[in-house]
Amino acid sequence: MTVITSAEQFNVPDLFIDLTPTLGRRLLLKCEGLNLAGSVKLKAAMSMLDVAERAGTLIPGGHLVESSSGNLGVALAMASASRGYEFHCVTDTRCTPASLAMMRAFGAEVVVVSEPHPQTGLLGARLAAVSAMLQENPSWFWPNQYANEANWRGHYATTGPEILAGAGVPDVVFVGAGTCGTLIGVMRYLRDHSPSTRVVAVDSVGSVTFGTPAATRHIPGLGAGVRPPLLDPVEPDEVLLVEEAETVRAAKALARSGFLLGGSTGTVVAAAATWLARHGRDDILAVAIAPDLGERYLTTVHDDSWVRNRYGDEATRPARLGAQDGITRLDLRVPTPFEPAVDAAPATR
Repeated sequence: MTVITSAEQFNVPDLFIDLTPTLGRRLLLKCEGLNLAGSVKLKAAMSMLDVAERAGTLIPGGHLVESSSGNLGVALAMASASRGYEFHCVTDTRCTPASLAMMRAFGAEVVVVSEPHPQTGLLGARLAAVSAMLQENPSWFWPNQYANEANWRGHYATTGPEILAGAGVPDVVFVGAGTCGTLIGVMRYLRDHSPSTRVVAVDSVGSVTFGTPAATRHIPGLGAGVRPPLLDPVEPDEVLLVEEAETVRAAKALARSGFLLGGSTGTVVAAAATWLARHGRDDILAVAIAPDLGERYLTTVHDDSWVRNRYGDEATRPARLGAQDGITRLDLRVPTPFEPAVDAAPATR
């Protein structure tokens, strides 16, 4: 029997989905949404709050403010309610209605930004709003998930070891890139403890994280309008960029197999399945991190009307995973024995 006294104490660290029946190739999907915050962001939230508490920056009754597209905001709202803080979240119009409702249910004040910054988009506008709030309330604490090393250190201490404990020594691990906390923490842990494992970062087309042009994005989670400071100077072995329409089609394919997972997970699975198909080998042990579950996306990614209005009819049809277009490979390092048998398809927008 599991008994907890605070919401953040519950987490399932060792559940992997073997996607072989769906893909025809073995891909272990590490499910990170099995906690009461519903996403991998609970690990970053707990790590940043723990460090601030030890430093005396946060005391019961204190206020904290953070910019989030949704999942970290929910995690911080839940943890703040549990630990006795007042939480103020600055999000934007891409945040799902479910995430907004959850934050407010936990007692958080939520500010929704609708006008993007002319150079740095909605993220830049959110950060400007956070700055203004801190000027008016200098005693408030800003975790700053984008530059806080406790973000990635939380994953170095948990997610990285959990991968090796659950899957052995993978040949390749696919990790989505948002703030890059999960990516950096897992990458640094694997390079210290499993240096033969190749780390492939997965990002959305339209994100500037890896130096590609900014474009409109509709799905919260992965991607950024401002290059995350945590990324410097660390580089993954490879980067794959995924069109949002392919994210949706991958999420729908997973749902048709009985796994209702989120938008970030759809992006990572689309990239991983395509990478494995292009390499044409059956002996690769691959792990992908699924950051979120699908309930919060029922009115967006899993709603055909929402999808059709943004991407057209084709995006409403589940993908044949591993055979998707709109996934671009960026080379950052010298090719390795995992060089693809077929070069990546170019992005279409």
